[in-house]
Amino acid sequence: MVQTTIPTVALANLTVALSDKTIERANLIAERTGSLEIGIAKALMLEQLESKLNGVAHIIFQKRDMSYREMYCTTNPSLCGKHVKGVGREHYGTKVVWDVEMGKFRSFRLESILKVF
Repeated sequence: MVQTTIPTVALANLTVALSDKTIERANLIAERTGSLEIGIAKALMLEQLESKLNGVAHIIFQKRDMSYREMYCTTNPSLCGKHVKGVGREHYGTKVVWDVEMGKFRSFRLESILKVF
């Protein structure tokens, strides 16, 4: 791991307190990308995504084949609950969401997130 804890982060004269989950994600992404700044920025985007997933979130991420994917997704049980077949735990380093347009579960690597609308 790059760093075990990031209690606060100074961003452009602004200090931001991070949750344990965001710190863990920032460290994982920093380890994978080689940049703590990118790790923090993407972890904050994922925090923003989490707050929108009770409804439908609009995201863009980069796939493994380097193409870009735009997706409208949710984790709202009223929209995807009947399709859940497990305990719903998150796979390490990925985020699993329901693609509302395709009607299927999809996942993306945490470091691949580019934009949350």
